[in-house]
Amino acid sequence: MPTQDPFQPADDNARQIAHDLLGGATHAALAVIRPGSPLPSVSRIAMTTAPDGAPLSLISSLAPHSAALLATPDCALLLGDPGEKGDPLTYPRLTIHARATLIARDDADHAGLRSHYLARRPKSKLYIDFADFRLVRFTVTDGLLNGGFGKAYILSAADLIDGSPAPETMPKDGA
Repeated sequence: MPTQDPFQPADDNARQIAHDLLGGATHAALAVIRPGSPLPSVSRIAMTTAPDGAPLSLISSLAPHSAALLATPDCALLLGDPGEKGDPLTYPRLTIHARATLIARDDADHAGLRSHYLARRPKSKLYIDFADFRLVRFTVTDGLLNGGFGKAYILSAADLIDGSPAPETMPKDGA
């Protein structure tokens, strides 16, 4: 039985919704493949965006998703929160398919990304320099936007990351 593709090509409205979700994200659900297993695992991570708009996080090597990213850097991020009322599926959400790169402390980009992360997530100053924490940059391959009922879009990396800085938004908790 043939199936109908529910995804539309990206338009300016879809790109704007995706940019708003990405630029305003304080956290994401990170999907990884567990090392030694074909099974996926999902964790919540703190998140912001790098100066070029790419997703950026800080994770501990003690977390299972850190070992998973080292073994298989291909992953997915889910952004978006349901509102306080109504059906949670009517609120926009964005799935980003990406490749994770853990940034070594001696990497040329580390100091700049560290400063940027601290400016966006000041509470992370308490642990950003702990030996087990690493910045993680996510190189976007593509994305899927569900903007609500009947509003599903396929987005390219260029639709999501256009090289311009993401909007400067402060997290709700100041973290």
